Amino acid sequence: MEESEARDAQVEQAVEPVSEVVSDEEARRAEKLATRRGAYSFPTFFALLNVGLILTAVALVLFKTPNHLAFGGTSGLSILLATAFPVLPVSAYMWILNAVLVLLGVVFLDRKAVLWSAFASFALSGYTSLFEWLFPVTSSITGDLWLDVCFAVLLPAVGSAIVFDIGASTGGTDIAAMILRKRTDIEIGKALFAVDAGIVVAAIGLYGPRVGLYCVLGLIGKTFVVDGFIESIRQRKVCQVICSRPREVEEFIVKKLGRTATLQFGWGAYSGKRVIVLTSVLSRREAMRLRLFVRSKDPNAFITIVSSSEIVGRGFRGVN
Repeated sequence: MEESEARDAQVEQAVEPVSEVVSDEEARRAEKLATRRGAYSFPTFFALLNVGLILTAVALVLFKTPNHLAFGGTSGLSILLATAFPVLPVSAYMWILNAVLVLLGVVFLDRKAVLWSAFASFALSGYTSLFEWLFPVTSSITGDLWLDVCFAVLLPAVGSAIVFDIGASTGGTDIAAMILRKRTDIEIGKALFAVDAGIVVAAIGLYGPRVGLYCVLGLIGKTFVVDGFIESIRQRKVCQVICSRPREVEEFIVKKLGRTATLQFGWGAYSGKRVIVLTSVLSRREAMRLRLFVRSKDPNAFITIVSSSEIVGRGFRGVN
């Protein structure tokens, strides 16, 4: 009976917000952490954008072009044009197609909306031209078409995931998507997939069923792999803690991790005791620190950790 009353007293004490005892220095630190987590600085944004574009260009030059792997988009159409009209390299056709799309974007879209997509389009064309000059590859560098297809899917998927995670795009057909979204009622996903499917069908006609069917696999795989990488990058841990020392756990989350938590009252169905349930969204590393801290304070604590790839709110990128 006395133990139950002591626990109820701890629960009542934990109701007092930790924010009331947080120092000004700790509050400023938490504010800086939330700001840094919620958005990328311009140098970081610019660097990550270029890393994503470079990975995409490397895949195009080393794996897609030598094997005629036209999965769709401006790169796929450029590969087809370079085969049908071999007077220009793939990069030259990318420059032309991207220039046309950017011009259409300037005409039909707000200039601010098209700015970064235009930069990405021309930067990708520039990197492709550079790598064509540095690596004049005309045939498979591995001798294994299946291995080339894997890297032709994986590298752009990683690049696209990085670019999409910072809120940018790789340009090209993304500009066409923005125009369709603004000017028509056409379902963008279906329209772009129809274009990509048309490019793949043309690849079957130009390169034969073997290469064409690899293009089909690449088109299907690209979607799933990109989504998988994006979810992996954005993954966070939703943690729920029920323990005998909720006040200390709350202070640890606020003061040590620089995060916040939601406290709710609950009752144990078997014990009938009133408890505090703390819920907090953390990174993988923070979740591991929380788990170790809670277990050190209360070996009998009940901890639930669930992965989530879509967090919207202050301190997370969904609020950008």
